[in-house]
Amino acid sequence: METVKDVFNKFRQRLLAVYDTQETEALTLAAVAEITQLGKASIKAFPERELSDEQSTKLDDIATQLQSGKPLQYILGKAEFFGLTFNVNPSVLIPRPETEELVEWVIESVVSGQRSVVSSELSVLDIGTGSGCIAISLKKNLAGANVSAMDISVDALQTAQGNAALNGVEVNFMEADILSAKPDEAKYNIIVSNPPYVTSHDKRQMHTNVTDFEPHTALFVPDEEPLLFYKAIADYALLSLKRPGMLFFEINESYGPETVEMLVAKGYKDVELRKDMSGRNRMVKALL
Repeated sequence: METVKDVFNKFRQRLLAVYDTQETEALTLAAVAEITQLGKASIKAFPERELSDEQSTKLDDIATQLQSGKPLQYILGKAEFFGLTFNVNPSVLIPRPETEELVEWVIESVVSGQRSVVSSELSVLDIGTGSGCIAISLKKNLAGANVSAMDISVDALQTAQGNAALNGVEVNFMEADILSAKPDEAKYNIIVSNPPYVTSHDKRQMHTNVTDFEPHTALFVPDEEPLLFYKAIADYALLSLKRPGMLFFEINESYGPETVEMLVAKGYKDVELRKDMSGRNRMVKALL
């Protein structure tokens, strides 16, 4: 029978051609934790623990898929985000830690110094919702809020609806293309979006487990129009936000100042560019 230590050695040998040492260690630990249902601390503390043949077979299959570059979250069919579990598949982007920071900023703005911007009945719209991670996390943490979410992909919306049910919240999901969507009457206090922003230049620097497996419509924009979706959403928000209202974006770190300038030119005020934990320009907040 294989031990936990054996699995770590095997994964290390098989995955180092695709991932670096730190990633390999993290992926192996996550895979073993999922298949054995043991805590990560327990796995590390007892490397001689034996695995069943069934567990070894499952881990061998996971290693094979990881070697192809397929993300572990798609292999397992789930991802953690903001303390919640989300089902994921290749029709939606895998939720990322920097997006958790965006969600935290929205919540912080609501519960602290921005009370003048929100009424007692808070209304929020998430544009390009994907797995629903932003909308659902906001609803979970701002329970009284009326949260809506929009996406162009029917498959993504089905996944998001399932995730809302999984996490016990109600979100109003809508199928729409923000590039052609007709704005609602001003009815939202907050609009938030993590839209497509990856250019072909960025793509060349990205890991193949993103570019080969995650949905391209949710990732890429034309090189000549890197702010395509930001401009469309900013225009939509001009007509759809109540006054005062807030607009939040996750952004391409290469276009921070350009995004701020675009929002100011459209009439937004108090535009704030914020760095993520890695020190990169990744978020913007603007007021109307």
